[in-house]
Amino acid sequence: MSTPHNAAEKGAIAKTVLMPGDPLRAKYIAENYLENVKCFNTVRNMFGYTGTYKGKEVSVMGGGMGMPSIGIYSYELYKFYDVENIIRVGSAGGISDDVKLRDLVIGMGASTNSNYAAQYNLPGTIAPIADYGLLRKAVEVAEGRGIHVAVGNVLSSDTFYNADPTFNDRWKEMQILCVEMEAAALYLNAAKLGKKALCLLTISDHIYTGEALSAEDRQNTFHEMMEVALELA
Repeated sequence: MSTPHNAAEKGAIAKTVLMPGDPLRAKYIAENYLENVKCFNTVRNMFGYTGTYKGKEVSVMGGGMGMPSIGIYSYELYKFYDVENIIRVGSAGGISDDVKLRDLVIGMGASTNSNYAAQYNLPGTIAPIADYGLLRKAVEVAEGRGIHVAVGNVLSSDTFYNADPTFNDRWKEMQILCVEMEAAALYLNAAKLGKKALCLLTISDHIYTGEALSAEDRQNTFHEMMEVALELA
């Protein structure tokens, strides 16, 4: 079988999928962390691979930039390929004074300025949240490796360049840890389809301090995040 955005055959994708935004990062993960790798998708250059990690089958696929993109790819994985767990692995801009460069942030909840949830016609406002089992295991793995981790509410924003200069200030007042662009849609798809999702983020820059990691620092910190993510497969 295939979908408009995924050429994989049934059974070619593992039950757990790691999902970075960048398809080239998916390729990097497959080549550097997995064994016995097979490519299952190249449609629109959104690369997807399945391999093994410590003998366990795991897949990795790009999810693109923004909620419309990850909304499509995660929905198809859950709905048509029987994927049970999707773990977003990405970078984020720090907002809270409690997070620093290189910190691992686990999105317990994903606040958003997106209208993604409007499709469900709910009689109120839903709070997109992570799967607790995945979250708990991720914290245990991180703490066991001595990796500094912050758990809390992240912001999934539809706007990278926001015209309102007070935008981040008001989210900071509500104890938001950091800003990214995908987790809320992933969490909502998981809830709707009865699946599991988790968002792991590395703080690559801080909006208020102006600090940012170099390319080398990003790579080293990314490795710590991947150690945690792969143990959840």
